[in-house]
Amino acid sequence: MDARFNLFENETAAKFAKRFANAALVIHQSPLPASTQELVSLRASQINGCGHCIDMHTKEAAAAGETAVRLHLVAAWRESTVFTEAEQAALALAEEGTRLADVHEGVSDETWARVRKHYDDDQLAALIALVALINAANRLAVIVHQKGGSYEPGMYAAVMN
Repeated sequence: MDARFNLFENETAAKFAKRFANAALVIHQSPLPASTQELVSLRASQINGCGHCIDMHTKEAAAAGETAVRLHLVAAWRESTVFTEAEQAALALAEEGTRLADVHEGVSDETWARVRKHYDDDQLAALIALVALINAANRLAVIVHQKGGSYEPGMYAAVMN
């Protein structure tokens, strides 16, 4: 199935995409480790069933040197030994921040305390923004049926500049 709508060929959507990319660039340039950014983006995308974003973040992470073992285990990070405590805290925040409707409190105090233990204010700001942004990206791609499989690492770099 082809995408329902090309977000890059419509004038209004293209303007939005440019601003969206600018927001992503702020996160990308933040002190939040790049590997954590990709793991968090991948996990939220898995939860949301966004094939395009799963494809993108898996390939970008691999191109940046992430191991296949860690990428394969992101969906089962709690049952894995390959993630640091800081990464586990970020993945927990990603899950709880993505599944807001599943619990009345949203992100638990326990998860918040774990994240605060491992990330300074600038990293935390980037992590919070990343969870919000990847969830928005997932929704955009799922709504228009943007499928995974054809992404090439770096293909959106021109939009980011």
